[in-house]
Amino acid sequence: MNYKITVHINSIHGNQMAAKINGKFILDGNKFRFYAIAFGRIGGHNVGVKISKNTEKILTKSGHDINTVIEKLQRCLIEGNIKLPEGLKLDSFAD
Repeated sequence: MNYKITVHINSIHGNQMAAKINGKFILDGNKFRFYAIAFGRIGGHNVGVKISKNTEKILTKSGHDINTVIEKLQRCLIEGNIKLPEGLKLDSFAD
């Protein structure tokens, strides 16, 4: 299954070492909220993503694998494949 995910960031709080992120992702034309914690520096970049149990149920009923969706979402965040709100620049919180 093709997991084309578009990631929109609502807000980011923190800095280059650690940041709390909230936003939404679009999959199959449906919007879902997510929360994440991003860490940098020692050991490289890492992102932990959390979606609600309700979102998990909806995605599962749609035939999606939750782990694959979360991995794709994490990859988008790590690689900077995201859409930012106006006024927020990627270089303000990423190396």
